[in-house]
Amino acid sequence: MPPRHAATLPDGGAADYDRLAPAVWNPVSNAVVAAADLLVGERVLDLFAGTGTGTVPAAQLVGPDGHVDAVDRSAAMLELAAEKAAALNLPSVSFHCTEPASWTPDAPYDAIISSYGIVLLDDMDRSADALIAQLRPGGRIALSVWDDGALEPFGDLLRTILGDFAQGRDVPGTPVFAENSSALASADRLHAWLTARRLTDVSVERLGLTVPLEPDHAWSLALGSGYRGLLPDEPEALGQIRLAFLERVERDIVLNADSLIAVGTSTGVGLD
Repeated sequence: MPPRHAATLPDGGAADYDRLAPAVWNPVSNAVVAAADLLVGERVLDLFAGTGTGTVPAAQLVGPDGHVDAVDRSAAMLELAAEKAAALNLPSVSFHCTEPASWTPDAPYDAIISSYGIVLLDDMDRSADALIAQLRPGGRIALSVWDDGALEPFGDLLRTILGDFAQGRDVPGTPVFAENSSALASADRLHAWLTARRLTDVSVERLGLTVPLEPDHAWSLALGSGYRGLLPDEPEALGQIRLAFLERVERDIVLNADSLIAVGTSTGVGLD
């Protein structure tokens, strides 16, 4: 059984995703936005914007004369992002619930930002090429991906529990984000991948991050990340897996959230 996108399930894990924002998503998104070196008045695409952890600081930097398009598959996540933008009086943001890979703007962008969003693309190489083509010549893309060894020991624990629960039944395969993350999970691999997209001035920096997670917050990571697509949508089955997970996690998990922050510049020359 193929894994599903989190956005196809109830609420898309929006509340659980946002619960982890202060510890995980906010510091990484801030680093991505800083790497993009946004200027007042620029047009920005936030790819897989989630609950706005990158959208909000980007909109603050480009100001009322700039614009940010926040694109995501999850309506629930975008609703939370819109609430944050409204509370901070950031009118220069538009929210679009659509498949990010098929997003088409009405004008080129000065910058694209994406916190762990690139790895959610089903056909990562081809979709990334099409999105990068939306940059003006000299425009930048800044993104984050997981470094080698990240998301452990959480990932192994969750996969073990799902295997035990299946008991011979069909188990979802490896989620797209895990396969894509593995392909980019080193500074050298990420640099080579971005260079293959015909970007110039590519740089990759490591961001070391460890996050202690209480058991309930660790379960929020299961519901609010790409792992959500591995979980059943039947409430009873999901509840059983949750109980099994919490029984295994008797104390805090120290999550390896090491990430890579990369930036590259568009030449305006598309791939053949």
